[in-house]
Amino acid sequence: MKVSIVSPCYNEKATIQKIIDAGRAAPIQSKEIIIVDDGSRARTQTVLTEISNRIDRVIYHPANRGKGAALRSGFAAATGDIILVQDADLEYNPEGPRLLEPLLSGKADAVFGSRFMGGRTHRVLFFWHMVGNRFLTLLSNQHVH
Repeated sequence: MKVSIVSPCYNEKATIQKIIDAGRAAPIQSKEIIIVDDGSRARTQTVLTEISNRIDRVIYHPANRGKGAALRSGFAAATGDIILVQDADLEYNPEGPRLLEPLLSGKADAVFGSRFMGGRTHRVLFFWHMVGNRFLTLLSNQHVH
């Protein structure tokens, strides 16, 4: 199973090489690293050019279009069975193998990391989702006269 590591990047010259190193070092058998430079200034692009032999694909946006646009470009270029998003600013620790485990074991269809959950794996509390959905449905079904 191939993993596409997509990293949106905007003026991340100080951290972009560390993210690429973490991606290359990840204990994932088959992987590709895709960097989407979202209109960074020249120095970030210089760093990307210098280390381009360690990146499978670099996509350059001529102007900053936002993280969502960068992710869409990266997803469109991805050839893996699984897409792992890793921000280039190192705000979050690269946790690829831990995030992939529920997918690879068949326990989940999607996995989202959170800096608030303390790094442990847990399931969504379906009961509270049901309560919230019913409450929102009740509110949206009220007719205004």
